[in-house]
Amino acid sequence: MVFAMPGFVARLTRPFMTASFLGVVPENGIAAAATIPDGAQEAIVAAGCFWGVEHIYRKHFGDKGLYDARVGYVGGHTKNPTYRAVCSTETGHAEATQLIFDPSRITYAQLIDFFYRIHDPTTKDRQGGDRGSQYRSGIYYRNSEQKKIAEEITAKANAQWYDNSVTTEIVEAGQWWDAEAYHQLYLDKNPSGYQCPTHYVRDLPPLQ
Repeated sequence: MVFAMPGFVARLTRPFMTASFLGVVPENGIAAAATIPDGAQEAIVAAGCFWGVEHIYRKHFGDKGLYDARVGYVGGHTKNPTYRAVCSTETGHAEATQLIFDPSRITYAQLIDFFYRIHDPTTKDRQGGDRGSQYRSGIYYRNSEQKKIAEEITAKANAQWYDNSVTTEIVEAGQWWDAEAYHQLYLDKNPSGYQCPTHYVRDLPPLQ
């Protein structure tokens, strides 16, 4: 499949638009932290530009037990990272999506299976035209059960779908940092905004 690359102007303006561009000016520019309902669980994944990842999870699981999907930063070595700093690749963070879900309606395994259907996990530090370690493919687990599930599904996806070329890292989540407020629900607020061309649901057979 041939993908259209984002326009030159869109690529230039994408990283550093201000919150006021969307009419949202939160305190210090930082989004409020998510509230996790009783009994809910958290999953964190990175699959390139976080706008598209958040949007596609909401679209497919919004009525199936997904309470919230937020964009932010994980896997780095500095505190309070900003988007500009993360884009420099010097903080070590990945653009990531935090999924808060009802485990009685949707499982962690289903969310990870879907993760491998919606991006290209074989291109190290790159999705489409977006290049840099912040665009790496990653699963960031919170406990040993999540780690086990992530490793099992990754092994199957690697063997059955991606010809043993998966580059996805599976590491303990560590500190989650919410991205600035103007990034949250970005594609809902800007339907014609930039979206990475690798973010679509692939028609792949069930994993065995």
